[in-house]
Amino acid sequence: ISSTAHLRIVPHYLGWNDPGTAFSAVIQLGTLISVLFYFSDDIRRLFIAILKSLKHRNIGHSEESLMAWAIASGTLPIAILGLSFREFIETEARTLALIGTSLIILAIGLMIAERVGRKSKKMHDLSFWNIQCIGFCQALALIPGCSRSGSTIMGGLLVGLERNEATRFSFLLGLPAISASGLLELNNLISNGLGQQETTNLLIGIIAAAVSGYFAIGFLLRFISKYGTDAFSIYRILIGLAIIYTTW
Repeated sequence: ISSTAHLRIVPHYLGWNDPGTAFSAVIQLGTLISVLFYFSDDIRRLFIAILKSLKHRNIGHSEESLMAWAIASGTLPIAILGLSFREFIETEARTLALIGTSLIILAIGLMIAERVGRKSKKMHDLSFWNIQCIGFCQALALIPGCSRSGSTIMGGLLVGLERNEATRFSFLLGLPAISASGLLELNNLISNGLGQQETTNLLIGIIAAAVSGYFAIGFLLRFISKYGTDAFSIYRILIGLAIIYTTW
């Protein structure tokens, strides 16, 4: 449903200042922590596979090795586009009209993916190009309202992943992007000087994101596996329409 969009929407309607892209990116480090804990076994296997592939100088050393390197390359689209359009993302892309529109468009994309995806593949069935396709979908999340997890789950369903597998892979694919953007923005904030209040706000945000994120992952895996993503799509459409109505 896009945490970045909600971090822009809620302060606006409560009369608060926009926290900005930096704050949004840094508190995502809390989400990163929750993913590292929840998927620790998967991450450990992928990390070991990378080390073995480097040792043997063979990317195709194993299925885990292929997936690990494909995840790394699947992060390139969001990294390249994020750096290329950083100014736009931090300014024009944060308008409420665009956020409302993005919420609706991705909701429609998710609904289409639910109906056309074969939903038969496991993560180890993904080809290199399947993962690149999901990686390009992840780049949509640069626009607030698109949702990184929503766009990658959509991409996973479109290439044929089972719902549960699409959700799991969405979290794994997001690790490099969330880490890089969060640490980059944290470094920028520290370089510009963080006051005590800003530091406290960030710590509270990171801790809250870590705790809520851990429980949210388990809920999402169970809910989406059983019911699909339509409930989230409907919520996105309703919120998107409400935003557009109140801003026009």
